[in-house]
Amino acid sequence: MRAVGLRISETREGDRPRERLLSLGAGALTAAELLAILLGTGRAGASAPEVAAALLARAGPALAHLARRAPAELAAVPGVGRAKAARVAAALELGRRVVEEARPARARIRSPADVYRWFAARLSDLAAEEFHVLALDSQSGVLRDVLVTRGILNSSLVHPREVFRGAIAEAAAGIVVVHNHPSGDPTPSADDRAVTRQLVEAGKVLDLPVYDHVIVGTGRYLSFAEAGLL
Repeated sequence: MRAVGLRISETREGDRPRERLLSLGAGALTAAELLAILLGTGRAGASAPEVAAALLARAGPALAHLARRAPAELAAVPGVGRAKAARVAAALELGRRVVEEARPARARIRSPADVYRWFAARLSDLAAEEFHVLALDSQSGVLRDVLVTRGILNSSLVHPREVFRGAIAEAAAGIVVVHNHPSGDPTPSADDRAVTRQLVEAGKVLDLPVYDHVIVGTGRYLSFAEAGLL
């Protein structure tokens, strides 16, 4: 007989996260229990709550660490897979957007130091490079923070079309591009410089200026604008 993952509905009623949520509210559940509801099923020999606990343990175990993981990393945890990883990633993104919408006022970027403060907590300890775009309004307010790509930065991966797409949709006045160096050293590489030149030229054509390119390191940053590299 083929072994199947234990469903939440097949656990004891007092142990069912879904039933506890309905009777007590979502705030009464642990992070692992909330994840178990998203997963729905476990795997052979492990219930959904057990797979959820393993997922948290692999990622951090803080939810902030889980939110930084690529869906492909989540999918690699036994019992998760692509569909469940997509559900988890979508739920975490919804939570992030709720927090953004609750902000009382639009954040303003007045200097490269503001850019660094915006990204430092998220990017400083990542094991892989992420390339972001901050779409800004005419008063330097942040319209949107867009993750463009994750991986080694080079001109073939960071295409101007993808970089400017979100900014154009937001009717941005300009953009700041940001990425991290997992090494902790924000010194720009040859590829960093090539990507920046390419984006600055594309911005001129689109009449959507690139105000700066900020590289986030460990405890410090490099601003192309401050360094006279734009």
